[in-house]
Amino acid sequence: MTDGDKEKLDKIIQKYEGKEGFLIQLLLDLQSELHWLSRESIEELSLRLKIPVSRIFRVASFYKAMNLSPVGRHSVCVCMGTACQVRGAQRLLDATESKLGIKSGQTTPDHSFTLNRVNCLGCCAIGPVMIVDDDYHGRVDSKKIKLLLGQIASDS
Repeated sequence: MTDGDKEKLDKIIQKYEGKEGFLIQLLLDLQSELHWLSRESIEELSLRLKIPVSRIFRVASFYKAMNLSPVGRHSVCVCMGTACQVRGAQRLLDATESKLGIKSGQTTPDHSFTLNRVNCLGCCAIGPVMIVDDDYHGRVDSKKIKLLLGQIASDS
């Protein structure tokens, strides 16, 4: 864990000092700063808070929102629900995998992007749908993928 990461951890811990039931929010805040929860950061947290590592891992591994492996700075999710499937979700996923050079569930080697498939985003009328970071994009085709991902890559 770098000195900068330890400073971030200090600030987060100070925010919750004297409070009860803070572990989940503390982990979410730490992940927001570091982009994932490394074993090293969990061990440091365990030492500082005097909470067993096993308890912290149990909490962190229970919640899907917490990442125990490195993720990209940008998140890309492709909806694979029935309505999106009918409208070409598999082609969308294939094109996104091709553009990023990774498969669903993976992160690019430079940690720029993490790609995931999801079962349904609830936007059936505008399928196929993908989320890039927190922005929903409907009626996505291969041209739109190249535009969206290209824009993000050039902004980074």
